[in-house]
Amino acid sequence: MFRTIRTATLDIGYDENGPDDGTPVVLLHGWPSDPHDWDDVAPALAAEGCRVLVPWLRGYGPTRFLHRDTPRSGQQAALGTDLKDFLDALGIPDTYLAGYDWGGRAACVVAALWPERVRGLVSIGGYNIQNIALAGLPAAAAQEHRMWYQWYLQTERGHAGLEANRRDLARLLWRLWSPNWRFDDATFDATAASFDNPDFVAVTIQSYRHRHRNAPGDPVLEPLEQRLAVQPPIAAPTIVLHGAADGVSPVEQSVGHAMHFTDRYDRRVVPVAGHFLSRETPHAVVQALRDLIEGPR
Repeated sequence: MFRTIRTATLDIGYDENGPDDGTPVVLLHGWPSDPHDWDDVAPALAAEGCRVLVPWLRGYGPTRFLHRDTPRSGQQAALGTDLKDFLDALGIPDTYLAGYDWGGRAACVVAALWPERVRGLVSIGGYNIQNIALAGLPAAAAQEHRMWYQWYLQTERGHAGLEANRRDLARLLWRLWSPNWRFDDATFDATAASFDNPDFVAVTIQSYRHRHRNAPGDPVLEPLEQRLAVQPPIAAPTIVLHGAADGVSPVEQSVGHAMHFTDRYDRRVVPVAGHFLSRETPHAVVQALRDLIEGPR
């Protein structure tokens, strides 16, 4: 069921499934995608009695800024704050979280900065909090090649290209990042409508420029960014999923991420799956959340 909730900054659109008194689970999409990431995850969890909430992030679909003068920031502190505000507005004291890419970053930020709000975490791709202080250091040549789109978006040509060709760019990235996933036009088009949000381009550009220290952040969020700069640990029980065929974040990148987690931790490599793991192998996400909810055996 589609609903909206108002926070201090946004009207957030979200889908809700399952009983009102069920175990809360929030599923968070990535860039460039939308809540359709969880189409085969949310119903399965709802059928098991969970209250499943799937919001559109800022800059996507029906989610809207309340004020024209609010910075259209996509920085990690903004994504985490939006998620915390979403939980506050719904009166949810604590929840299970699952996400990847931008959504995984929001989930990790909340788990690190407000640990009392997170019962358990499924983080696709590993520890997703950015280490912005090291953003200027070069990666291996192969990884620099994978991140071409980030360098493109640092330029005004890239800004104009995203504005004019957002669908073509997203479709290309889907194919590159999940090379084994054969999605059809209807699947892509259902999500691409979310990119028509009036703030999609501005939020995207700020996000990719801020993480590389080429754009200022929202001053209101600077205290949170300073807390995130130390790479804070995550205390929630966590299962990391990583697609073996992820075309932008290779599976070896999460090998050493256990150091960032202080409670129960399990890393699972999912064969064949790429970056859009929740669409390609939804059962892996359902099982991971089920394992967290049921607890150690």
